[in-house]
Amino acid sequence: MATRHQVRESIVGLLYASDIGNEGIDKFADELFEEKKIRNNQLVFAKELYSGIKINIASVDEVINSYLKEWNLSEIGNIERAILRLGAYEILHSELDDVVVINEAIELAKKLCNDTSPKFINGVLDAIMKNKEK
Repeated sequence: MATRHQVRESIVGLLYASDIGNEGIDKFADELFEEKKIRNNQLVFAKELYSGIKINIASVDEVINSYLKEWNLSEIGNIERAILRLGAYEILHSELDDVVVINEAIELAKKLCNDTSPKFINGVLDAIMKNKEK
């Protein structure tokens, strides 16, 4: 059975594929979840997370853009963008502990991105978290 970390990694992959123009990726989400052995409660979590991000992507992107100092969301790497979308969505729309969400995003960045990405993603998500509380 997959862990929540593996679910998030799969979601990043789906968001990445969608972002680079694979508009039909949504049809293959269930196949990906099955391939990654995402089942039962984790499957419910995965589907809710993915559909929530897709439904709220414009507002999530707007929030992320408001915390990018030197760039626009469209100017950063596709994987970094997918991780930021996932993390920002969870901070803004889930009951999960924000610190856990940020740590998960950092771990994904360490695994999937370059050496500077974890610090960058941490900074953006931390700013979103701190300003959400106000």
